[in-house]
Amino acid sequence: MRQNFDAIVIGSGQSGPFLAVRMAAAGQRVAIIERHLFGGTCVNTGCIPTKTLVASAYNAHMVRRAADFGVLVDGTARVDMKRVKARKDEITGKSRSGLESWLKNTPNCTVYYGHARFESPKEVIVGEELLTAPQIFINVGGRATIPPMPGVANTPYLTNSTLLDLEVLPRHLIVVGGGYVGLEFGQIFRRFGSDVTIVERAARLIAHEDEEVSAEVQAILEREGVKVRLNATCIELTGHGDGEVGVRLDCARDAPDVRGSHLLLAMGRTPNTDDLGLEKSGVARDDRGYILVDNQLRTNVPGIWALGDCNGRGGFTHTSYNDFEIVAANLLDHERRSVADRITAYNLYTDPPLGRAGMTERDARASGRRVLKGERPMTRVGRAVEKGESQGFMKVLVDADSKEILGATILGTGGDEAIHCVLDMMYARAPYPVMQRAMHIHPTVSELIPTMLGELQPL
Repeated sequence: MRQNFDAIVIGSGQSGPFLAVRMAAAGQRVAIIERHLFGGTCVNTGCIPTKTLVASAYNAHMVRRAADFGVLVDGTARVDMKRVKARKDEITGKSRSGLESWLKNTPNCTVYYGHARFESPKEVIVGEELLTAPQIFINVGGRATIPPMPGVANTPYLTNSTLLDLEVLPRHLIVVGGGYVGLEFGQIFRRFGSDVTIVERAARLIAHEDEEVSAEVQAILEREGVKVRLNATCIELTGHGDGEVGVRLDCARDAPDVRGSHLLLAMGRTPNTDDLGLEKSGVARDDRGYILVDNQLRTNVPGIWALGDCNGRGGFTHTSYNDFEIVAANLLDHERRSVADRITAYNLYTDPPLGRAGMTERDARASGRRVLKGERPMTRVGRAVEKGESQGFMKVLVDADSKEILGATILGTGGDEAIHCVLDMMYARAPYPVMQRAMHIHPTVSELIPTMLGELQPL
């Protein structure tokens, strides 16, 4: 059966549904196709479920610290993983079902369930139906990367998706990968009560951050009992007859291997572009499978766009949603918006969180600019001290000539929210004295950003 539409959206992540509804509201006949769960990574295996676990882990941690605040708790704090999972499933389920219902009840929008494959640049097959449209938008997201390392085929392992299904607490969780996913899950399960070892090939955790950030994040985790093994240059996974799993390492220090009850592979993401029949569409990909797009998210084939994690231009929920805004503005609002206009910004949701915007120190030094830097430990932030959460630091980088803010790092309580003060100033391209002279509310974390800007020193 052949069905003709004005637009086809493949995938229901954080850009596809909003674009489908906008185009349908503009009077276009739209088809949106989902082969598994509505909402993509964020709703089902990313932001929403993991942040519910972060919240549960934070509460467990604070119960154990209750006496520090003069609060006496009778008995021992225990984590009920079935209840933790049930809470996570309920929150995730409501978000997913709400999105699905929204799409199904949108006029001019037809929802298809199934696996979409291209038949030509204007044709997509879903089950027994052939859908055609002059405009096709790919929003298929990504999945956990499983590298072809020794032993992976014969060793039981978890990914960021399957780990969410656990209803029992791992005795000892081994995490292979020292990036954002690995660090968040590592701290979560340590706070739940598991022994945790994080194994990282590089010389430091989150190696794309400045060295002092990596060092402080590692120190925070180690204070809670997480073991970190760096420089694991020769990783081999091993299964054991006693139900345990292991990782053989080639590290300069400590034991050459580690054994545990569960193994999480957190070694990056792979775009879901390998089974779409893209060869029949002519859409080009890079050597990692990401769809190549320009700054308006257009592929090399006229009439086809790629949004979200599958285009390699962000990899976050907020960048995916911004992809939708860019495409909608260009196609429907007659505005010229571009990926090149956005500023790098993201958070790491360990506790305390890391908020990041713009350049790192390494970026700033490489830029050749004259750079000024302000820095302050969280031990000198009143709000952090009052809360008993004074780990971390904050810093800001400024162009000495233009006086524009180049970047900022806030590793500390409230840093995931306070970073937006800096980010908004950067988008406004306002000189830093505007923020330096602003009166912020006391007691807050963000009130110390103007203070830092008044204490700038050459980088």
